Amino acid sequence: MNYKRLLELILVNLDEGIIVTDSMANITFYKEPATNIGGIEAKMAIGMNILEVFPDLTPETSTFYSVIKSKRPLIEHIQHYTNYEGKKVSTVTSTIPIIENNELVGCFEIFKDLTQVMDLSEKVVRLQEQLYKKNHNEKSNENSSEASYTFENIIGKSVGLLELKKKARMIANSSSPVLIYGETGTGKELFIQAIHNASSRRSKPFIAQNCAALPFNLLESILFGTSSGSFTGAKDNPGLFELADGGTLFLDEINSLELDLQAKLLRVLQDGVVRRVGANKTKKVDVRIMASTNEDPVRLVQKKHLREDLYYRLNVIYLEIPPLRERKEDIKSLVDYFIDKYNKALGKNISGISHEIEEVLQAYYWPGNIRELEHVIESAMNFAFGHKIFLEDISYNFRKPLTQRAYVHMGEEAKAFDLDLNQEVEGYELQLIKKAIRAAEGNCTKAAKLLKIPKQTLHNKLKKYDIKLVKDIK
Repeated sequence: MNYKRLLELILVNLDEGIIVTDSMANITFYKEPATNIGGIEAKMAIGMNILEVFPDLTPETSTFYSVIKSKRPLIEHIQHYTNYEGKKVSTVTSTIPIIENNELVGCFEIFKDLTQVMDLSEKVVRLQEQLYKKNHNEKSNENSSEASYTFENIIGKSVGLLELKKKARMIANSSSPVLIYGETGTGKELFIQAIHNASSRRSKPFIAQNCAALPFNLLESILFGTSSGSFTGAKDNPGLFELADGGTLFLDEINSLELDLQAKLLRVLQDGVVRRVGANKTKKVDVRIMASTNEDPVRLVQKKHLREDLYYRLNVIYLEIPPLRERKEDIKSLVDYFIDKYNKALGKNISGISHEIEEVLQAYYWPGNIRELEHVIESAMNFAFGHKIFLEDISYNFRKPLTQRAYVHMGEEAKAFDLDLNQEVEGYELQLIKKAIRAAEGNCTKAAKLLKIPKQTLHNKLKKYDIKLVKDIK
């Protein structure tokens, strides 16, 4: 095998950009990512100094000069600068020294474009800041937070749910942190908002941040804010802790935070102070932290996805929402609630569901919990006419899993005679692959890690299901 050719193919097809310099930071190899973030052709860049290609960098702010001086790698560093064409860009870079015979002979850097994501995150923070300033300045008796749900919106009369609501009401006025666990679709944020609205903080901000929604490199500046001069183009921006001062900050999927960031969060919980990125001073904040996971937190600690010390600090108040399959006596109340909701939204006059659907809904396993039930009812009401929803009103993509899995669960296998095991397994596999790639924002390497399979195996399965591009997955 021609390994030199193989290496060339790998380099050309990487999503990331690569720059190699000598010990004086003069470029010896240059490869742009598809986004052309540097704004210069490779043949022009070769032989130029890194500061010529990125003119607003200095020896003090350049990652190359920093690594040349320290002879130590700089991993996943966020950098903001003006490129060769004068365009402001943001990258996440890993810069590695090249050592031969104990002498530094150069550096290489792998970098990826973060410009659009950075712009989006800064807009989110600015909009949140404007929203809370506006609400604070408005002379109104209305709740100025974004929390719109109360305990009255938590539907159901099952023993487990009523006991959970009782506990949640009891701790509403506490300042202690809350950790809430529930499967996807069980209504974790609804409970968090209800607690906030039942507390003395209800007139103060409520801010929710999904920790899996943004690259981990950006979350630190979003949570803690930035200080002017901390990096090129940085401005004084408050983070979510400052925006939520006096109120509640809800961190959804907290186990998605990098462990280093979890340690910084722990310090805020312990000391009640935040330090903006690049700042020398700390600021006192009064924020109640509520966090959630959709996986058992004890297992997350065992898998080292959640720091043990952070778990114990958050676990002062622990609430666990039962899945819908364990509170099936609540299905009828939930169905009535959703019918009433979508009667108003769709201009319908549906009064209930047929007995056949009621049996199916009671027998089904509900992996998607209350959210899945709502989608089933909403879909059916778009097709129903008259005063009841019948089985044929449920669209096929909902009806097939509902009826097949429900009938099997009821012991009525004869009604599911058209089940094909291989087809069902493949369908479920495809569903998991699409879910992982969406969660990884199109990054196949990350998706493979989520699925706990090699990247090549994932590529083979994408080929098997004739998915040619990641963007095909919707």
